[in-house]
Amino acid sequence: MDTFFPSQQDLETRQLSLLNALLAELEDSNPFYRAKFDGRIGPFDSVAAFQSTVPFTTKPEWVADQEAHPPYGTNLTYSRKRYTRCHQTSGTSGKPMRWLDTPSSWDCILDDWIEVMRAAGLHQEDRFFFAFSFGPFLGFWAAFEAAQKFGGFSLSGGGMTTETRIQAMVKNEITVLACTPTYAMRMGEAAKRLGIDVSALPLRCILVAGEPGGSLPSVRKELKELWPTATVFDHHGMTETGPVSFQCPSRPGTLHINDTSYLAEVLDRETAEPVRSGARGELVLTTLRRTGSPLIRYRTGDLVELAESGTCGCGRFHTALPGGIIGRVDDMVVIRGVNVYPSAIDEIVRRTGGVEEYQVRLSEKQSLAELCLVIEVDDSRSHPETVAEQLAQELQRSLALRIPVEIAPRDSLPRFEMKAKRWVRE
Repeated sequence: MDTFFPSQQDLETRQLSLLNALLAELEDSNPFYRAKFDGRIGPFDSVAAFQSTVPFTTKPEWVADQEAHPPYGTNLTYSRKRYTRCHQTSGTSGKPMRWLDTPSSWDCILDDWIEVMRAAGLHQEDRFFFAFSFGPFLGFWAAFEAAQKFGGFSLSGGGMTTETRIQAMVKNEITVLACTPTYAMRMGEAAKRLGIDVSALPLRCILVAGEPGGSLPSVRKELKELWPTATVFDHHGMTETGPVSFQCPSRPGTLHINDTSYLAEVLDRETAEPVRSGARGELVLTTLRRTGSPLIRYRTGDLVELAESGTCGCGRFHTALPGGIIGRVDDMVVIRGVNVYPSAIDEIVRRTGGVEEYQVRLSEKQSLAELCLVIEVDDSRSHPETVAEQLAQELQRSLALRIPVEIAPRDSLPRFEMKAKRWVRE
């Protein structure tokens, strides 16, 4: 049966309706936005009018709000007794912050996750394995509970070692693995060392998130080599917003914003003006359905590229981001006049091959930033020095920078289950 998607006009009509309903809900009952808006705001007759009138929300604002009004801040639309979920951010770019949800808001998050699963071509007969620690972060719990609501078999990998997780996947005939790209690589390498033929598994999809790697061609290629029967399907989200985007089924490496639940803008970092198609800018989001603790025109800090508007090959009109989340705007470092993003280094390392794990060491010499790459070479390579030399050449060719590459002893560099933290400031 054919699948029909909302037209661009229908999407915009829905967004405006949800937006005005959200603003009306916040006007009298949300202390954070009542103070921020300083009076009545909306309703609006167009999204453009909203975007030209309403100020941004920034992370420092709600960090300051939670510090001033611990433990949850004032971005609460309802009384505290209506909130039944508490999650916190990973603290990747600062102090971890807490986020509350009502049952209604949480249900919207699960529905958005189910949209990710449907876009990936999953169905109720699938058997999901979640290779996460199940700490306080939202993504793990939302994905797990969404799979249950979706009707799939759901197995938690919390508290297991990597080897135990692989064995659990084999014994339970898992068809869908959910984890970070880095951890999917680690599991694939561990399966090889254990002598497990992963091609004999019924695994057909690896749902990845938490890092930009899921949309990088070299990372996708490496994952496909490690897990030959599985399709890599990327998505992204944040604790403060929920699951925001999903991979385009017809264009791997491109993410679609779920425009039925989010109002997205891509703006120039300096001017705050909309970027043209094909240009890069910061992703700004308004959560249209998470009314319990919403975000209005939130500057996410994510760097993305905006595709041309119009119908996609998959039939959707949703906002498209080629290359997915390219990086964080505050992660960029300038090395001898060249802008370098962590995702660019990751792409080069994976493309070159032969590297089991790596670490980027950032130092400052005479007020100038310098990089050094430290690598563990794959056991299959008999000449580690050759791998290091090839990588140094590829870095220079791609970035026009000479970056030293050093070889580390086997298993000396950190391994990661969640977001990989490979950049170290010395």
